[in-house]
Amino acid sequence: MIGDGGELALVDVREELIFSQRHLLLARAIPLSRFELRFAQLVPRRSTRIVLCDDNDGLAERAAAILRRNGYTDVAILDGGVDAWVAAGFEVFSGVNVPSKAFGEYIEHERGTPNISAVELERLLREKADIVVLDSRPFDEYSRVSIPSGVNVPGAELVLRAREIAPSPDTLIVVNCAGRTRSIIGAQSLIDAGVPNKVVALRNGTMGWSLAGFSCDSGKDRRAPDVSSKTLDWARGAARDVAQRFGVERVDRETLDAWREDATRTLYIFDVRDPAEYAAGHVAGAISAPGGQLVQATDQHVGTLGARIVLVDDAEVRAAMTGSWLRQMGWSDVFVLVEAGTEIGRPEATVLDGETQAGSFIDCATLSTLLSRNAATAVDLSSSRDYLTGHIPGAWFAIRTRLGRAFETIPASGGTLVLTSEDGTLARLATAEAAALVEIPVCALAGGNTAWQAAGYPLTAEPKKMADEAVDQWRKPYERSGDTKAAMNEYLAWEIDLLPRVRRDGSLKFSGH
Repeated sequence: MIGDGGELALVDVREELIFSQRHLLLARAIPLSRFELRFAQLVPRRSTRIVLCDDNDGLAERAAAILRRNGYTDVAILDGGVDAWVAAGFEVFSGVNVPSKAFGEYIEHERGTPNISAVELERLLREKADIVVLDSRPFDEYSRVSIPSGVNVPGAELVLRAREIAPSPDTLIVVNCAGRTRSIIGAQSLIDAGVPNKVVALRNGTMGWSLAGFSCDSGKDRRAPDVSSKTLDWARGAARDVAQRFGVERVDRETLDAWREDATRTLYIFDVRDPAEYAAGHVAGAISAPGGQLVQATDQHVGTLGARIVLVDDAEVRAAMTGSWLRQMGWSDVFVLVEAGTEIGRPEATVLDGETQAGSFIDCATLSTLLSRNAATAVDLSSSRDYLTGHIPGAWFAIRTRLGRAFETIPASGGTLVLTSEDGTLARLATAEAAALVEIPVCALAGGNTAWQAAGYPLTAEPKKMADEAVDQWRKPYERSGDTKAAMNEYLAWEIDLLPRVRRDGSLKFSGH
């Protein structure tokens, strides 16, 4: 099925950290705990061929029941789960965003993308050489930690903006990210586009910089300037040449509208511009997916293999460059729509109906009163990252699909059990499931933690009452506790080692010329 060319959604329903330890190469992680919230955006067409996988522990059967209840008509379960895949002699992979990460390594290997070490870059910066450092990550990542003097130019923006920042062809351009992939793809984008400058990727990004013993900046806000008409004309011409080289075609609105009505194919419409441009107005139904991140984490945006993808960008450059990379990754039906659009706000997310009917609700004032009298137990089903950042005072952290395990720790012996989550949607879906596990009344906080804050009540990071392990999220090396340097070295080695394993698997067909 993976190799027959037809559309296929291969979905792993385990928690993200468990998924990251061992999974099929082309599987998309949609944990059962958040299944109804995420599935329809990743797999929008109800007749898509779907295969679900798990640890042969019943999660896939529960997910299949939800899909069938919501009108998905072609749903299968991988018999025996991931263990059976291994037993049959096939490859499994650790980590996340593996296809995109392996693709970066492939490009460096096939195209000989030049790089520079942290030690050499530090020397050039110290000697005040003619050099610019362009950070190809989203602004929030750049702001958290960056190379000294670095300017934030997210990946798809590089060809559009680099010559505005480095107008002299004598200026050395260094592209960095946190690790390797976005540095490599960003530098090669500029090389492919034909910038006259020498362009190199910072080897191993900010992690490599830190491991070399150098200090990173934090809280910086240097961003690329607006683009002049001269720079825009050059960038458009360069991006069109790249798009033509890799077979990316333009599409008009009439064709796009016809594709929207085609029930035989899955269609994704991604606005690959800066999120602020998207917010100012976009094509109806388009989802914001800045091009650099779309290439970096394609599996988090495109749930269906073999789907049709339309990239929207009124400047054309971001979409053309992003499309060229998706084509090289093996996506055959990738098109560019040169338009801005006028729709404001994000498309309303489709939430699937859950396994059971939701129960009753409670408002913030009532919950506050109950908590003050010790007459309620609050359980927060938010992501562990959000919970650790801030939660209702006294609330326990738990994972929805592991509530039975959590209730072995949570003393819910009296009063009311109140479930909450980021906006209350997940809590609503889980009320009946929780009610089947405890003997006290169960309800959901209407509006969740968002409503709690809006009503003037505080969230707190302490105390942390973890009723389960934080297996819901994979953490980046610099987010982990313990030996951060060891985690960084392990991660970088993992990236470099991906390519031979992907080649053994044989599922991905990259092209780089």
